[in-house]
Amino acid sequence: MQDSRTFAFNRRPTRDRSRVQPWSAAGLAICCAGLGLAALAPAGGADRQDPVPDTLPEVLPVDPPVGLRAAAQNFPLLPDPNGAWQALGRKLFFDPILSSDRSVSCASCHQPDFGFADPRPLSVGVEGRLTLRHAPTLLNRALGQAFMWDGSAATLEEQVLRPIVNPLEMDLAVPDALARLAAHPVYSAAFEEVTGSTIREADLSRALATFVQKLWHADSAVDHFRAGQIRALSSAEKAGMWVYESRGGCWRCHSGANFTDESFHNTGVGVVNGEALEGRMGFTGRDGDRGAFKTPTLRGLRLTAPYMHDGSLASLEEVVEFYRRGGEPNPDLDDRLKPLELTDEDAVNLVAFLNALSRVGGE
Repeated sequence: MQDSRTFAFNRRPTRDRSRVQPWSAAGLAICCAGLGLAALAPAGGADRQDPVPDTLPEVLPVDPPVGLRAAAQNFPLLPDPNGAWQALGRKLFFDPILSSDRSVSCASCHQPDFGFADPRPLSVGVEGRLTLRHAPTLLNRALGQAFMWDGSAATLEEQVLRPIVNPLEMDLAVPDALARLAAHPVYSAAFEEVTGSTIREADLSRALATFVQKLWHADSAVDHFRAGQIRALSSAEKAGMWVYESRGGCWRCHSGANFTDESFHNTGVGVVNGEALEGRMGFTGRDGDRGAFKTPTLRGLRLTAPYMHDGSLASLEEVVEFYRRGGEPNPDLDDRLKPLELTDEDAVNLVAFLNALSRVGGE
């Protein structure tokens, strides 16, 4: 069994965008070892974004980390016996070839140094277009039961194609993406090697999903504390866990091994003049789903600011204050949302506990 710690996902990132540097040939060679894939250098242009580099370790963990192993047994991964699908998906994830003007990759909005989320409230797609919602983390999506903020994608394989076709993101029709990859001699050969035929839509989604399902984050100080290492948490973090599990009531929605119920709730985020956004109702058509959005995981929170589906809360302190107020009133507010009777010290301790979920290895 390989070491299944979360490697690159336990760093506190800097917000300095100057860190994003063009790909190096060496880094790309590591990323696509065994497939012989070469980098595509996007042409220059006024709307171009700097490429987001692959900063991950050469070899990703094979097994889920401590804290997720039992839960992961209920979510079989896509088969990838020799790692070829993951390597191909990893190359595609960082390659802007899947955007209409070759300026945006999956990693442009789901950046490794920020927990595979976006440090901007809204992401920037092709030609400088702004997305409608904040790009959420991709960590632990192998455990997902529904995908997208409104749950409109039933599987990870379906979800990974959504940003490619979205006109505000990558704006490339799937047939055009397949034709572009088929015309590229190295990608064409790589897909033929793993599939035995020409590239199909299912192959593109499988490659990307196989990579994403290996983006784990756990093995945290909280996991080690729960396993009996009582010194893994500080006094403030222990007090914060008590708030989380008692007066805070956070566990009602952020439950299970991945700290999410994988469900949808109206918390009042985005409410204007007492009226909520469509939220999940835009997908289901049910009035009761108005303003409801997906419960995100709490793992890796220290990396993934800003928060909420619109990126409107810049810090965990702001998130806790939002819930201390009981969310934002609106006719469809979830019944579980009530003002919390927390002291300022409780709030500080709760933030400390939430941050401990990002501290790997009980350090």
